[in-house]
Amino acid sequence: MKYVIPLLLTLPLWLVKSCGTTSKPAAPAFTVTLADSLADKPLDGRLLILISTNNEKEPRFQITDGPATQQVFGMDVEAMQPGEMLAFDPEAFGYPLQQLSALPEGDYYVQVLLHVYETFHLASGHTVKLPMDNGEGQHWNTSPGNLLSTPQKIHLAPGKQVNLVLERKIPPIPPPKDTKYIRHVKMKSKLLSDFWGRDMYLGAHVLLPEGFYEHPEAHYPLIIFHGHFPYTFGGFRTEPPDEDLEPDYSERFRLAGYNRIQQQEAYDFYKKWTSPDFPRVIIIEVQHANPYYDGSYAVNSANLGPYGDAITYELVPYIEQQFRGLGQGWSRFVYGGSTGGWEALAVQVMYPKEYNGCFAACPDPIDFRAYTVVNIYEDDNAYYEEGDFMRVARPGSRDYLGHVKTTLEAMNHRELALGTKSRSGQQWDIWEAVYSPQGQDGYPQRIWDKKTGKINHEVAKYWQENYDLRYILERDWDKLGPDLAGKIHIYCGDMDTYYLNNAVYLMEEFLESTTDPYYAGEVDYGDRAEHCWNGDHENPNAISRLRYNTMYMNKIIKRIEQTAPPGADLTSWRY
Repeated sequence: MKYVIPLLLTLPLWLVKSCGTTSKPAAPAFTVTLADSLADKPLDGRLLILISTNNEKEPRFQITDGPATQQVFGMDVEAMQPGEMLAFDPEAFGYPLQQLSALPEGDYYVQVLLHVYETFHLASGHTVKLPMDNGEGQHWNTSPGNLLSTPQKIHLAPGKQVNLVLERKIPPIPPPKDTKYIRHVKMKSKLLSDFWGRDMYLGAHVLLPEGFYEHPEAHYPLIIFHGHFPYTFGGFRTEPPDEDLEPDYSERFRLAGYNRIQQQEAYDFYKKWTSPDFPRVIIIEVQHANPYYDGSYAVNSANLGPYGDAITYELVPYIEQQFRGLGQGWSRFVYGGSTGGWEALAVQVMYPKEYNGCFAACPDPIDFRAYTVVNIYEDDNAYYEEGDFMRVARPGSRDYLGHVKTTLEAMNHRELALGTKSRSGQQWDIWEAVYSPQGQDGYPQRIWDKKTGKINHEVAKYWQENYDLRYILERDWDKLGPDLAGKIHIYCGDMDTYYLNNAVYLMEEFLESTTDPYYAGEVDYGDRAEHCWNGDHENPNAISRLRYNTMYMNKIIKRIEQTAPPGADLTSWRY
């Protein structure tokens, strides 16, 4: 029997659609009003419509990577007037649904937020509008001064008119208080102030050794713990765990009562820190939140300014002078994980004589041939591997079994909804802001088209010459090698959540090939370990990530003893 297939059913889907109506589905129409009481001048920023199917948390706290995310749409606004009613662009880009017209009819919890931008007149002559960090670590949903509405339950349907009012302002965050052991330092940076065209500051949380006040003659090694924005020095607690603390559950580590574990580990660190046989050193966490992210990546950048020089030549000497540091490269060490892992390795490479060793755990991509799962030099598209008849989406993250949680495209589209011109304050945008040349508009040049993933290979070449750490080491080993032998230690799980182990393999391949001199360091991997593995084969990530400040100490002290120059002070701090 013959089957007759109607012609329409054999046509491509795009042509079938074109044969019908050309009008787009109607979308809900949003207007936003800025309450007079919240502003005394016009405001610039990113206006976000946040939509959730549940009220477990405010919608602003439910925009994430992965299937559990709720919906956001964003548009840039300039000179929004107090009392003004502004029509929200129905074509505004969204995540995960990209268009308002694709939103199914139904009941939702809706909120609007204005991420406020400030104007900066850069030394380059450009004027840019960016969100200044306000003490929160560059988080758009909690940044003091941002404006928002109270969530409302609304039935959204095609053509529905919804007016939202920016009626609340996120309040300031009180500064952390100094204690006997923890001091909080803030200094104006001339280098950064000159770059940004306004006063800019660096800070640090300083953990002082036991006996610091009783031994005024002592001078100490300085250990720099690089990482994300800390409100205060974390993981240090002088009181036993709170017996009344209600145990929580960590989804990340699949572990009950993790808050209690954290308190116990923090108290154990205090006891070890103050014990008679623990080395007396100073540990600091650098505060370098900026208009693009919660940290600068501790290097000089065309878009962020000379943070590498500012930290190394302004902040570090300032702290050593204030707190009796030994003040020499042989007495300084750096370590950290993830962002902090990249920073630790980068500052050791960029300033080889200023630091005596780095311990880089689960570092962000240190070889851009494996920029997570993208080779920015050879691939044409970051989001897809493409063939003649098929394209496969590149994964963005996974669990320890390899199950993909989200795609690289989705992660970048979330950022694009939150902010244009690398202004989302998120991971892919800060890499772009740090590594890219400055564009003609004063903002970072894109490494790839944020919507499509098409890679700009000219920008990739700039990245390679300036920030590809493996490439730089290989290119300059004849000059860098003598100052780096014995200083490089890298640790990564072989099932890193963000595929960061791929770049570590490539780095290890180069390091092990070095002969003049041999790098004489260490590269190690955690079996089936996810992100944040830091070299501890005895404990799971959930525990070892809480022990950064003690786990490398024996190696640090051993290297100090072996490499200190003749006449160096090896005794005043060993009481």
